[in-house]
Amino acid sequence: MRKNILAPSILSADFMNLGEDIEEAVKNGAEYIHFDVMDGMFVPNISFGLPVLASTRKGTRATLDVHLMITEPERYVEEFAKQGADIVTFHYEATKDMARTIALIKGAGAKVGVSVKPKTPVDVLFPYIKDLDMILVMSVEPGFGGQSFMEESLDRIAAIRAEAEKQGKELDIEVDGGIGAGNAGRVTAAGANVLVAGSAVFRGNIGNNVKALLNAMNGGEA
Repeated sequence: MRKNILAPSILSADFMNLGEDIEEAVKNGAEYIHFDVMDGMFVPNISFGLPVLASTRKGTRATLDVHLMITEPERYVEEFAKQGADIVTFHYEATKDMARTIALIKGAGAKVGVSVKPKTPVDVLFPYIKDLDMILVMSVEPGFGGQSFMEESLDRIAAIRAEAEKQGKELDIEVDGGIGAGNAGRVTAAGANVLVAGSAVFRGNIGNNVKALLNAMNGGEA
């Protein structure tokens, strides 16, 4: 049975207290820490990059889950792995050479994820499933936190899970955007097992928020 994993996005954390916020989330059950890296070109926002990742790697043993929302990710994937990323996810829409980018990440010793924007058909990824560790379904338009979950994402998740099972592939399906305790159970029921949450974790009591999300992900009351 697949394990459900919470991946708090530090995009919503308090950067004055980033280490403490991460520690509180991990202490209460979060296993991944999610990095939304934006370049201002692929998406209309700029976030953070390698120095923040390297500093975080020194302070936590949690899995560092890096989501590259950048143009031509093949330029940087090896360096992100070198600086501590355990999982490097790039966008199908951002590269002209999927096979090479996948190979670069694997060669650097990290797990490989690929993401698609909400309007990109998920079946474009089906030929690559055998080479992937994870597919990330964006359930909002990438670029900014705090957006509402797109309900049509549930069908997209289910389609990926069905295809992975058809191919006999143990695949993690991650979902990012608008996740909270109120919808986490429906998202995991559709076939996802790694959920990214930003404001739902870092606004308010982090420990209580993490516990509520994990409970909902596993079928409990929201």
